[in-house]
Amino acid sequence: QVQLVESGGGLVQAGGSLRLSCAASGRTFSSYAMGWFRQAPGKEREFVAAISRSGTGTYYSDSVKGRFTISRDNAKNTVYLQMNSLKPEDTAVYYCAARRVWSNIVAGSTYDSWGQGTQVTVSS
Repeated sequence: QVQLVESGGGLVQAGGSLRLSCAASGRTFSSYAMGWFRQAPGKEREFVAAISRSGTGTYYSDSVKGRFTISRDNAKNTVYLQMNSLKPEDTAVYYCAARRVWSNIVAGSTYDSWGQGTQVTVSS
């Protein structure tokens, strides 16, 4: 398994931008597809975006499509989530996760490793 550490969260006004990073250590990073999930207070964990091992494949939830961009740098063992046009409803703890297989990528239960999360708060 890989160890994952998120960073880049914070407080931002609606309409603003943030870039989250997730640094991986341990096994070969490029062997893992990566996903971002989020969980708001009192709500279930929600899929946000995922990227394939090579970075050529990406997938987004409808709620963030067109506003968020997932990317990865396998040389730096890091996956990113660029978040633009942020809305108050994007407020949540954001988690990155890793899995071996590029299938059923929206299901959090299929991911092998998780980070500790980073808080994103969007004020109105």
